[in-house]
Amino acid sequence: MDAFYASVEQRDRPALAGRPVIVGADPRGRGVVSAASYEARVYGVRSAMPIGRAARLCPHAAFLPVDMAKYREVSLQIMAILAGFSPLVEPVSVDEAFVDLTGTERLFGSPEAAVRRIKVRIREETRLTASAGLAPNKFLAKVASDLEKPDGLVVVAPGGEARFLAPLPVERIWGVGRVMARALRELGVTTVAELQRVPRAVLVRRFGRHGEALHALAAELRAGGFAAGRVTLKLRLAPFETRTRSLTGEPTQDALELYRRAAALLERERVARPVRLIGLSASRLGPAGRGQLDLLDPAALRRERLGRVVDRLTARFGQGTVIPASLLSKRTRSE
Repeated sequence: MDAFYASVEQRDRPALAGRPVIVGADPRGRGVVSAASYEARVYGVRSAMPIGRAARLCPHAAFLPVDMAKYREVSLQIMAILAGFSPLVEPVSVDEAFVDLTGTERLFGSPEAAVRRIKVRIREETRLTASAGLAPNKFLAKVASDLEKPDGLVVVAPGGEARFLAPLPVERIWGVGRVMARALRELGVTTVAELQRVPRAVLVRRFGRHGEALHALAAELRAGGFAAGRVTLKLRLAPFETRTRSLTGEPTQDALELYRRAAALLERERVARPVRLIGLSASRLGPAGRGQLDLLDPAALRRERLGRVVDRLTARFGQGTVIPASLLSKRTRSE
């Protein structure tokens, strides 16, 4: 949905139509922006921004508190519309969902025609607009849905995945936040096409020793013939606080992809205190198969083959026989 909370408020309060609307905390206090209308975004206001900064950027906006009961009611209405087009609806949040349209052609026509019908139904029944991405997999559908907001539809045809991704900025890749994007820019990487050309060892070296744990986790998944759909990060902070965060996506057994997901989780945590422990686990395990898309193809295929070779060498000669050079300590290198 497009600027969901703010759009619902504009719908229900005609006087706010065309005006900047910011939904979130009291602008006189502390807190963050939950949603900003497109009129407010013109002034640089974004979701998760400190509310005080939003008030400075757009002081003439209408500031409204979050009304989750109302938003959930509208969300249920939208999800019911989606369920009328497919039995496979996966809600991601109150204003976002994946819909599998496989096998619905006889009822609703082509997938693109079905998506257009969904958008019309949502607009007619809720008086809200929705942006959609139609693609062979969920990752690409999510990326596509964000490209032509509001009220957009972007279609990624099968076979056109790499061509679609290549020119996009790396920030569009799921799990790449501001910190990682800045580090990639230091490597001269700003687009997905440029990322494809970066050697894996360079990425591991640049993003730290956490790769060692990720490689071990990936090896366990490969050995069991599993792929993990969920990665969970556990942080133990001084003195006694424990934080656990999870991220769900396409099943994977690739160490670099596991790293990206763990890094995305860590990036969200603004940790100012000493960290006593960092743990990583994989869950939602299923049989490993060919992924929906090798985002770094052909590098992804090479990583998969290399990982299996390393697993065999480790099984024969012991743990640590083969590791990325970037994970060697200074002492080991000097030897």
